[in-house]
Amino acid sequence: MDDAATGEGSTAVARHAPSILHVDMDSFFASVEVLDDPRLAGKPVIVGGSGARGVVASCTYEARAFGVHSAMPSVRARQLCPHAVFVDGHASRYAEVSAQLHAVLLSFTPLVEPIGLDEAFLDVSGSVRLLGAPVGIARAIRTRVAAELSLDCSVGVGRSKMIAKLASRAAKPTAGPRGKRPGPGVVEAADELRFLHPMPVERLWGVGPATAKRLRDLGVRTVGDVAALPEQVLVRALGKSLGTHLAALSHGQDLDPVVPARPAKSVGHEETFAEDVFDRGALARHALRMAESVAVHLRAGGVAARTVAVKVKLSDFSQLTRAHTMEIGIDTGTAIAAIATALLDGMELPLGVRLLGVSASGLHAAGSGRQLRFELDAAPSTAREGRAFDAARRQEHWEEVMSAVDAIRRRFGTSAVGTASMVGPGGIVVPGRREAPWGPPAEGGESSGRT
Repeated sequence: MDDAATGEGSTAVARHAPSILHVDMDSFFASVEVLDDPRLAGKPVIVGGSGARGVVASCTYEARAFGVHSAMPSVRARQLCPHAVFVDGHASRYAEVSAQLHAVLLSFTPLVEPIGLDEAFLDVSGSVRLLGAPVGIARAIRTRVAAELSLDCSVGVGRSKMIAKLASRAAKPTAGPRGKRPGPGVVEAADELRFLHPMPVERLWGVGPATAKRLRDLGVRTVGDVAALPEQVLVRALGKSLGTHLAALSHGQDLDPVVPARPAKSVGHEETFAEDVFDRGALARHALRMAESVAVHLRAGGVAARTVAVKVKLSDFSQLTRAHTMEIGIDTGTAIAAIATALLDGMELPLGVRLLGVSASGLHAAGSGRQLRFELDAAPSTAREGRAFDAARRQEHWEEVMSAVDAIRRRFGTSAVGTASMVGPGGIVVPGRREAPWGPPAEGGESSGRT
């Protein structure tokens, strides 16, 4: 068999030829909002939590021209751009468009490694004979995404994932007073070392503040400075593993392959509340709703979880985390909620709760490794132990029920049936996982923009 047809051969080709692509959508969340509501076109649109505790998740280039950027507190974004249009976001819509994006990418190569909703690595070494040079494939991807999704993306090409990602970053449009100015589209990879070496050393994967300081002590400021050092000098200063790693990266060499369909390690749902929550009964109701959300996504993926964790952030920003691992896998909301509320009850909460999260990990195929033991030996109280033990019974009793519920939803829609915790003024709403991870909306509901 030809080496290019195998995973190992594909990686080997990528080491010597610029056949790794990194596709990164431009202002993805904000661009989807503008696509769905053309009235927002040309305006400084900010997607994020519009409340006092919100952060910017994405913004149009019209907003970037005022200095707004992702991860900025929404309060600061309003100061910089008072006339910005805030949209609290629609995570389920972004997931839908992301699926369309990845369908386009898979039409070029099966070796697609998604990185979040809006970016992915591709190995096109096996597609060159059919589709032509990687730079041409990159241009074709941009054209297809624009034509089929009506959205823009930047594409980088390189011999490694790191080079490709840096190249896509360089290809991003820039913000000006009148909005975005088109970027160069695709950064040619043939000249990648001259592209890489002037960059600050912090751009290398694995260089954090501490490592950057040690490199500065050696007189190293740029990636080119790293490449100019003998490898043994880096090994003596940083250790064998990191030293050899950075030496290779500084020459554009990275053996990390593109790994398609990387399995999820966990499923979680967390929310920042508009106001601190003190009432434990209210926290338990939130935990139940989040557990239902996590369970829906577990079953949709055909997996069950053995570990349930609860994260709490208090009003002083201190954080508490508790987790428990079972001997059986669970995928029903009632079972996950039994563990989550037991863990929550065991936490001392001297202050109000700013953020609450429920997550599930230790994922495996649903129905595999089934055992009938369930213990919570570390639990200090009989109440918690009894509630945790009850999770196993709930899982067993509710499995068939939830299987029927999922079948009904597939046929009649998600709002056809649900638990009491899902019933609101508008009917049944199945909670989305991390529907607004960027923080709560302003008081009074969703801010300006599409509803």
